[in-house]
Order: sequence, then structure tokens, then C-alpha cells
Amino acid sequence: MSSLKADFDELRERIRHGRELGHASFEPIYYLVFDPKLILEVKRQTPAWIAKLHQEGWEVHIFSIAEQIWQLLKDDPFWSLCVMEDKSAPLDWSRTNKALADILMADNALLKRLEATLEPLEGKRNALLLVTDLEALHPFLRIGAIESQLQGKFHVPTVFLYPGVRTGTTRLKFLGFYPEDGNYRSVHVGG
Repeated sequence: MSSLKADFDELRERIRHGRELGHASFEPIYYLVFDPKLILEVKRQTPAWIAKLHQEGWEVHIFSIAEQIWQLLKDDPFWSLCVMEDKSAPLDWSRTNKALADILMADNALLKRLEATLEPLEGKRNALLLVTDLEALHPFLRIGAIESQLQGKFHVPTVFLYPGVRTGTTRLKFLGFYPEDGNYRSVHVGG
């Protein structure tokens, strides 16, 4: 099993050299895949990783899935109703999860926020987007569904910190228990 440090070093090297021409795509999309048991360690390491990328000349932009989800929920006109309904039946997880998923998937809101973050970075030579907190997508969606809908929009290196298991060159299991998904068009490091 590789270490987070070795995987991050390999990721930095791959970003520095850029994507090679291949059958998957030409977009600079990278996944740092790590065991879900290491989520907290990755969170502890992320500030140091960002600093290292800055030292190497990258202008790092952060897109936190958790922060974006929270903002979408708070901004939704039905959020107060959801909170009130949850208080009336706090253990009805399927209803709560469905209500939250409906808000998050309405009008592809999360996808649009990621796209809106990527757009102003296009053409910036040293820009890099770091997408964190992917575990916050559970149980609503998986990042592969969002990535595939943004095909052609990734013009700067985009790194996803992915808690999961690598099961092949292009196959990943989100959080280690979702079914394998091979629809990623990205470079995978670690896992």
C-alpha cells in the first residue's frame, strides 16, 4: 500500500508533466485516490499540499463539495421546511435523504457551481483547481456523474481528492463500498 506522501508526490509530478495523449481524454483531470479510512488524515495534509503546490508556482483554487452542498441547502427556499419536517421525524433517514438529494440535484446546481468555478480559470497558465470533501456527496451522487457532464470544460489541472478504492486503471469504488464505476476520464494516482 502506497503512502499519502508518495501518492501526492506522484500526483505533483504527473501534473507538472501534463496529461499524455491517450484514449480517455485530453483534459487535465486527476484523482488522488485514498483509502476512506484516511479521510481525516487527508484533511490534515491538505493545507501542506496546497502550500507545496503554491511553492511550485501553482495558483490553487479550492472547491469544497461540503461547503457547496451546505450553501445550496441554505439558499434553497424550501430549506426551512426541510428542517421543520426533519424535526417532526428525525429518524426517517430515507425521507430526509430524498429531500436533501432533491435540493442538490435540482437544476444540476452542484454541477453548475463547479462549472462556474472552472470558467474564470480558463487561460490562466498556473491555475489549478483542488476539489475536496467528495465524501459529502454520499448518499446523494457520485463525482463521476458530475465529471462526465462537464466534458470539455476542464482547461486547467483539476485534482479530486477521492476517498475510495482503485479497482483497475480507470475503475473506482467511491468510499470503498459503492459499485465499481469505470466512467472516469482522468488520471488516477494512489488507491
